[in-house]
Amino acid sequence: MILSAIKVIFTLLVFCLPPTLQAESFSRSFGVSFVRINPGSFIMGNQHFGELATEVPGERMESLKKELPAHKVTISKEFYLATTEVTQALWQEMMHDQPGKEERWEREDWASIPVSRVSWEDVKEFIQQLNMLDSEYRYRLPTEAEWEYAARAGSSGLRPFDFNAMGDYAWYRDNSGDKPMPVGSLKPNAWGLYDMIGNVWEWVEDSYDPEYYQYSPELDPRGGDNAYRKSMRGGSYHCTTERVRVGIRGSFDEERSMSVLGFRLAAEKR
Repeated sequence: MILSAIKVIFTLLVFCLPPTLQAESFSRSFGVSFVRINPGSFIMGNQHFGELATEVPGERMESLKKELPAHKVTISKEFYLATTEVTQALWQEMMHDQPGKEERWEREDWASIPVSRVSWEDVKEFIQQLNMLDSEYRYRLPTEAEWEYAARAGSSGLRPFDFNAMGDYAWYRDNSGDKPMPVGSLKPNAWGLYDMIGNVWEWVEDSYDPEYYQYSPELDPRGGDNAYRKSMRGGSYHCTTERVRVGIRGSFDEERSMSVLGFRLAAEKR
């Protein structure tokens, strides 16, 4: 009787745990680890827009209104997200080329820094190749909503950590030496994800619309209707603190690339 009661209590506790504590991780043979992100709801966008005035010059505040309005979003299905960005080593192994600056491929730590100078279209080709090799999981880019949900990891502020702790969690202009750094070399967020802000911007699946938050559906939003411009999130090693935030939104043409822009993988069981 007592044993049965303990089992019931244990079961209830497990199902009541927040996504952080329920997260299941796995690694694949190509060297990437993934964390399960459970379904849930959060407030997407900037709930603390006024606080930016202490970091952002007044003339730039208008351009940041694409982070408004803050709105409720529900992620209805679990998915898996890579704990780090895709590295140069994995890109070279899969695609047999070395995109971006030659000096980055000559560094001693070249294999562990995030790949960059890859377009959204290049990334799609990489993912297509990867999906041909794995019969258990299907890989893709996260949606913009999935990305922010995971980056926030249950938090609601400008960043999922105290401003004074930025150097412990994010590579940005003040601590990076203005160059990308090895993935996973700082602290992870509460859900075990590294470099969600800083190091390199990250491509996401969605087409970009600066007005999208004004009409975005609550359930599993998929982005705007722009056929050529795709969203990117998180800021980079080259950014000042004002741009290394969870809510920052950027965009770029899908066939173009930048030295500050890379990506991380999402996955689903087939």
